Amino acid sequence: MPTVTMTVNGKKMSAECENRTLLVQFLREKQGLTGTHVGCDTTQCGACVVHIDGLPVKSCTTLAVQNEGAKIVTIEGLAKDGKLHPMQEMFREHHALQCGFCTPGMVMAAIGIVDRHKGEPTLAEKTVRHELEGNFCRCTGYHNIVKAIMAAFPLMKG
Repeated sequence: MPTVTMTVNGKKMSAECENRTLLVQFLREKQGLTGTHVGCDTTQCGACVVHIDGLPVKSCTTLAVQNEGAKIVTIEGLAKDGKLHPMQEMFREHHALQCGFCTPGMVMAAIGIVDRHKGEPTLAEKTVRHELEGNFCRCTGYHNIVKAIMAAFPLMKG
């Protein structure tokens, strides 16, 4: 079995895994980072979104071995020195969750949305709704999620 090494949340991590091991399995089962959820196993729901080398990716769509040497950030890696990431804080402030199952993937996808639009003066609600299409929340109508992302935009823009 190959050994896979990557930097996860700023720490170098290695583990043996089969070639068919998905990144989400590597993170949850080999590294104990259970904030990344498995929702559908078919890349439909977005509960497994992590950042790979700065880009949001559904971790059930990529193999762990494909990410040898990559820099991975999971929901557990966002808060710094006990302070929530601005997107996490806005999700909390705007009550952008109910059961919380989709929240880690939603937050990671939302950061990607803001990152892609940082150079723009504003972020349109229509854009946010369109770019969230790959993330399912079965509890909310997305209204507060969209509000949270819109509120985080100016905080993360600078």
